[in-house]
Amino acid sequence: MLTVHHLNNSRSQRVLWLLEELGVEYQIRHYQRDAKTMLAPPELRAVHPLGKSPVITDGDLTVAESGAIIEYLVGRYDKGRLAPAAGTPERQRYTYWMHYAEGSAMPLLVMKLIFSVIPQRTPMLVRPVASAIVANVMKSFIGPNLKTHFDYLESELRQHSWFAGDSFSAADVQMSFPVEAFAARGTDMTAYPRLAEFLKRIHARPAYQRALEKGGPYDLLS
Repeated sequence: MLTVHHLNNSRSQRVLWLLEELGVEYQIRHYQRDAKTMLAPPELRAVHPLGKSPVITDGDLTVAESGAIIEYLVGRYDKGRLAPAAGTPERQRYTYWMHYAEGSAMPLLVMKLIFSVIPQRTPMLVRPVASAIVANVMKSFIGPNLKTHFDYLESELRQHSWFAGDSFSAADVQMSFPVEAFAARGTDMTAYPRLAEFLKRIHARPAYQRALEKGGPYDLLS
């Protein structure tokens, strides 16, 4: 039996969604973040040495990393619906977005999250200095770079209905998390109507809704 080791409010939500799109039978083992550190519990290290989610087990095989998991699941269980044909321009775009999501978009979003919590976790005596440093980094580096990336995503969705082309694919599943994270962190989505529409369309998919029901609360949507 395929098992998804599912951490709340994490990238593993999109793995559940993909499995629902594929119609694959699976089971979920739930893990909860530490309320103070927001880190995964140590039990996940028994599944994979890094102790992070997402990770799946399929028989004797353990697969970690979102992109690797999605490629494995599509390669093994898809019936030619969620990946464009090899050798096509759509397949090249598909491959690009599968790597872009974690290689380019998420590092900036994680950096923004980390910097945003620095002031409240800094001793009171030095908090004003920490806050000033954070504000400068946000204004001079993180903010402008995020704008560049999401202006780029908006422009791409003006040219294509979905990230890989005119058909929904697993690349849209992979890209869902960075777009959701971007929207959840104080972004005025009226400036990004195509990205807002992308979120509306994926959230309306029956498979997405089933994954939410099975995965539990998902704070990125709040």
